[in-house]
Amino acid sequence: MSKIEWTEQTWNPVTGCTKVSPGCKHCYAETMSRRLQAMGATGYENGFKVSLLPQRLEQPLSRKKPTMYFVNSMSDLFQDAVPFGFIEQVLTVIDDTPWHTYQILTKRSARMRKFFMTRSIPENAWIGVSVENRKYGIPRISDLQAVAARTRFLSAEPLLENLGSISLEGIHWLITGGESGIKARPMKEEWAVSLRDQCEKAGVHFFFKQWGAWGKDGVKRSKKANGRQLRGKTWDMIPAVGIT
Repeated sequence: MSKIEWTEQTWNPVTGCTKVSPGCKHCYAETMSRRLQAMGATGYENGFKVSLLPQRLEQPLSRKKPTMYFVNSMSDLFQDAVPFGFIEQVLTVIDDTPWHTYQILTKRSARMRKFFMTRSIPENAWIGVSVENRKYGIPRISDLQAVAARTRFLSAEPLLENLGSISLEGIHWLITGGESGIKARPMKEEWAVSLRDQCEKAGVHFFFKQWGAWGKDGVKRSKKANGRQLRGKTWDMIPAVGIT
């Protein structure tokens, strides 16, 4: 099982990435990749350099239990170093395993949009974009709204500032939360509450993942101690899973 609260398993046919926006500054995947490299783990021989791992493509085929997969938790499927041909192989596996549900999250929304201009999206693939701030995150929303995904989602994590009023048209799910780690940047409660209120008004599922390293009181402590409650409630809504 994955330790990520909003999924069940991770599937990483690609590892490694490059930084493109402020949300990448303290990337957990970069830290973990280097740790796994030091341990001699298979697939991380190159550390955080982009690596295609075709030997992992068939992993979901052997799992018969319906599972929610987060695709490339250790990378970004739509980064320039991943050829469209390889992305097509990933989508073929998704299409061939309709009993699973796949969550694909990207910061390369323009390339994702370009890819899907001439390709269909499997019904069991949820497509999402990261929206950590206004400058880099907000423009990604329109790219996501332009693709014909059955389920579209936003990940406002780490939430680095007040996003203001955002467009939720055609969006089904929003995840938000604060940053973890020694160098984590604090998140203010009103930023997350604003997103929750907008989701409630628009009928969008809202998931508050964590406070992270900083509590709502502005005190830095363990992530576990800060908990997951926002305004006294745990918000863990997830869209319904089903194949039509």
